[in-house]
Amino acid sequence: MSSHLTAGASTIDISPVDSQFLWGYPHVERMSKGIHDPLLSGALYLSNGECQVIFITNDIIIIPNDLVARARDRIQKATGVPAGNIMITGTHTHSGPMTKDYISNEADPVVPPTDPKYVQLFEDGIVAAAQGAFDSAVPAELGLAVAEAKGVGTNRRDPSGPADPAVPVMLVRNAETKASIACMMLYSMHPTVLHEDNELVSGDFPAMCRQYLQQAEILGPDCPVLYHTGPEGNQSPRHVVNGQTFEEAQRLGSLLGQAVQAVLPTIQFSSDISLSAQQGFVELPRKQFPDVEQAEANLKAVVEKLARQRSDGTDRATVRTTECDWFGAEEVVVLAKAQQEGRLDVVASTVMPAEIQIISVGQWKFVGWPGEIFIEYALALKAKSPNTFIANLANGDLQGYLVTAEAAAEGGYEASNAMFSHESGQILVDKTLDMIKTIQD
Repeated sequence: MSSHLTAGASTIDISPVDSQFLWGYPHVERMSKGIHDPLLSGALYLSNGECQVIFITNDIIIIPNDLVARARDRIQKATGVPAGNIMITGTHTHSGPMTKDYISNEADPVVPPTDPKYVQLFEDGIVAAAQGAFDSAVPAELGLAVAEAKGVGTNRRDPSGPADPAVPVMLVRNAETKASIACMMLYSMHPTVLHEDNELVSGDFPAMCRQYLQQAEILGPDCPVLYHTGPEGNQSPRHVVNGQTFEEAQRLGSLLGQAVQAVLPTIQFSSDISLSAQQGFVELPRKQFPDVEQAEANLKAVVEKLARQRSDGTDRATVRTTECDWFGAEEVVVLAKAQQEGRLDVVASTVMPAEIQIISVGQWKFVGWPGEIFIEYALALKAKSPNTFIANLANGDLQGYLVTAEAAAEGGYEASNAMFSHESGQILVDKTLDMIKTIQD
């Protein structure tokens, strides 16, 4: 069912107010020395009189499960929007504060415990953004289009491997004045242009894309741009960047922004929009890690491989892949010890069951999956359900990646430290398709 649409949007600055450890790269004591561009929590509220939903995107690396529960509860009490109708995602910037203690990092001496003061600031920012969006709602209309991004990144283990260049774009505007209320987009790519030498807080290239679109001649500086990161587990700018600089982040962000800009004139608007939301939950099978002795032998082999590549002139991107494999092999030793001690069961229980959320806007379906997902699972879902787009890192975390069977057999960084078995991705696909079928029925 549908009725006349109302919509509101808001952004809140969630940048740290003091020096914070910038999380995302092992072995580097990166305490922030300033803010290059502000981290934002952006919210979009939609209502058609029968259903209310809120999308909330955040320039942050991980959304802790317990924080999602608290923020949803606070938002529901303040606005009446059901908790299950609120999607909360992170862009996965590696130039922002820690928000959660990862068991795989516990042996890294440079990684400090998460700062609870920042986590509270972050949670409060989410709630304030949602409240602002709800309070600012006006009669609205929206339209949708799909852009295609080129040159922003590739499959990070194999540049010719599976990828998804599609960029769904939803533009919402005031029904009377036609002024833009918000632009929401989704793109499947790791925001890792900036590396461990960066000591400034930044949203990386998604923030630069937002800045590009907020130029006066496009959307204007007052139009919130919500950026969801799609399944990026094996997607990266690694093979297309000319360096790990802010200039490169600006270049890639502008490329993405130009792709979005190109489809904006094609959008057809309507105020008669159907809305719905549903949740599902699944238990995912755990992965068995090797014993400690085997894990240590694997680590030694990767260290030797990396040393060879660094000395024989192997290209930068390949060396970086092996460096990441080294990080993963170190983490597997930690996880193997935790498995031996029986501690992994406790950690896994904090992220189970895994939530699947579907928010339908007209004929489009925005799906929220937790964790970092390999792109193959998104492509498999879209092949069976057109106009369906997945935001990963949504509504919680899985303490790592969900990889394919092929990646699990190959090994490497993502597969080595994944806590859940490669069957988990197909479980998410199958459950999501079952949920979509109930919507269509």
